[in-house]
Amino acid sequence: MPCEPHALRRLIEQRLQASRPPLDASVAWPAGLTANSDAALRQYFPASPIAAAVLVPIVERAEGLTVLLTQRSSQLRNHAGQISFPGGRVEASDLGPLQAALREAEEEIGLAREHVEVVGYLDPQLVLSGFWVTPVVGFVRPGFGLQLDAREVQAVFEVPLLHILDPANHRSRERRIGEVSVQVYDIPFEGRNIWGATAGMLVALQQLLA
Repeated sequence: MPCEPHALRRLIEQRLQASRPPLDASVAWPAGLTANSDAALRQYFPASPIAAAVLVPIVERAEGLTVLLTQRSSQLRNHAGQISFPGGRVEASDLGPLQAALREAEEEIGLAREHVEVVGYLDPQLVLSGFWVTPVVGFVRPGFGLQLDAREVQAVFEVPLLHILDPANHRSRERRIGEVSVQVYDIPFEGRNIWGATAGMLVALQQLLA
């Protein structure tokens, strides 16, 4: 896998060039897991999940690509304190997951869409809180400013993409969902732990590029 930022960007663009936004939740599978786990697990997830989208913001730093992540507010009803991407439900006014992801990034962290170049989509994922989530991958041009919505976001930070893409940094553990035991991943970084659906999306990106 290339380490040089421009080469790594080209690889990501190539692997995502045929991706399209999903039309419905039937193509989503449980977050962080592979499709062959889907049949046994789907019974534990909501039958009619709500459409949502997140932006996977890859920042083009001179020293290397990074991924911009948020730490959710501890006051939130869902996913309090977790590490996540900016995002939320697809509203009726949104034209689809792309527009929802860009809108939510503006509302949550003040990331203006003019700084984001969207290049494709990762596979959608089901989460136990009742959503099916489309990850929208975009490159972020440096020079942006951020303004956090303190009601939703406690902090933002960046993780080198090469750290995320190195399988040696993925910590596998067992999790039980209902009567099914599955393997999930955590990605520790500088005292924070990326886990759950966010880690699942990042591992999916690593596997796509491998």
